[in-house]
Amino acid sequence: MLKIDCHAHILPERWPSLQERYGYGGFIELDHQVPGKARMMRDDGTFFREIEQNTWDPISILADMDAHDVDTMVLCTVPVLFSYWAEPADALDWSRFLNDHLAEVVRNHPQRFIGLGTVPMQDVELAIQEMKRCKEELGMPGIEIGTNVNGRNLDDPLLFPFWKAAQDMGMAVFVHPWEMMGAERTQSYFLQWLVGMPAETTLAIASMLFGGVSDAFPKLRVMFAHAGGTFPFTVGRISHGYYARPDLCNVNNVSDPTKYVGQFWVDSITHNADALRFLLALLGPDRIAYGTDYPFPLGDLEHGKFIEDMVDLSPAVKQQLFSTTVLDFLGLNAEAFLRPSPKELPDQDTVFE
Repeated sequence: MLKIDCHAHILPERWPSLQERYGYGGFIELDHQVPGKARMMRDDGTFFREIEQNTWDPISILADMDAHDVDTMVLCTVPVLFSYWAEPADALDWSRFLNDHLAEVVRNHPQRFIGLGTVPMQDVELAIQEMKRCKEELGMPGIEIGTNVNGRNLDDPLLFPFWKAAQDMGMAVFVHPWEMMGAERTQSYFLQWLVGMPAETTLAIASMLFGGVSDAFPKLRVMFAHAGGTFPFTVGRISHGYYARPDLCNVNNVSDPTKYVGQFWVDSITHNADALRFLLALLGPDRIAYGTDYPFPLGDLEHGKFIEDMVDLSPAVKQQLFSTTVLDFLGLNAEAFLRPSPKELPDQDTVFE
């Protein structure tokens, strides 16, 4: 069974000081304080997160993949590196650096990795320019963006040219939460990640639906991280509000939000079999793709074991979740990622006879 992780992250092992490069601060730097580990630090010295070698080293990532029978990973950058707040020209330069690194990783392991680029969303023209480069020069099938752009929700009219360009180019868009709403009230107990992230993703989905993005761009392919946040489990309330207060909800003359269910994709990161069963009933397996958020602690670091253990799912449904859905989302063919089984490999003693 082909197994493709639709949601995993990588960053370069090193990069030059961005404060020196651009002349101002706020960027993330890596402090490789001990072998195999590094601290992600803001350039003012503020600690952000500790990471390990499997965040930057493809060989370490491949070892983890092999240990869990993962054929291919879809890699994208870590959202804190988006830097949407930076000067647009600098953000473009930084995006190009990240995308060139990711493209090199994919070139070195084309059967094992797929890359999603990053673009400077604070300037739509530059974002479109880099998205085009990702497609035409780097061969990427899609990009990753954040759930908001400096506080602008994804239905902001300024972003409509970007959505049109993504649709016209046939580029898939993976939406990942960042700069979570309610951050000032979720500093304790890791709540920014436990509560803020799902809420932020729900805000992104609801904004796009109520804002008419789905109506304006019906062929746009968008996937939302972390099983769509809380949206699948609050869509009934959102739909009820659409009818109860149309004066507030339906200002853009859109359809009942439930009508759009099935027009977007989500990953499978529910960490719970019953939650995934509900998601399957709501969206269908053709809109859910196995993902892990590798290599971070909140990810599914058992690499889909809970899906494999669900005896009520047929092999066909599992295959849909594990590879077919993400390939459809990205517009790719399975043949490029099928690897020969050990039985199909030539005998090492006779291969040169």
